[in-house]
Amino acid sequence: VQLQASGGGLAQSGGSLRLSCRVSGRFLGSYDIGWFRQAPGKERQIAAATRWDGRSTVHIDSAKGRFITSVDAVKNVVYLQMDDLEPEDTAIYFCAALPLNEYNLNNARALFWGQGTQVTVSS
Repeated sequence: VQLQASGGGLAQSGGSLRLSCRVSGRFLGSYDIGWFRQAPGKERQIAAATRWDGRSTVHIDSAKGRFITSVDAVKNVVYLQMDDLEPEDTAIYFCAALPLNEYNLNNARALFWGQGTQVTVSS
């Protein structure tokens, strides 16, 4: 499975960004897709995750109500819509393939990683 994240950039506090994760390979339906982030000097953490049927979970409490995942199962693309951005959201964001039915686990194990995309939020 190959994953390619895009859509990062610079945003002002209160602004929005939409990240995209294009997924390719075989048996994509056998995986959930997660969004992770790693802020400078901090460990990588899962931010949100989704199944291809649209069921999803936002794992970071401060992002609930601001981050939403969506999927385009025809194009094999998973999106992370991030609204009302805060400087604390500044991080490198990665998408990853997770084992099926682990999208709602805080300790979901990434099986395949995409490259990261930098998100920087200025105050």
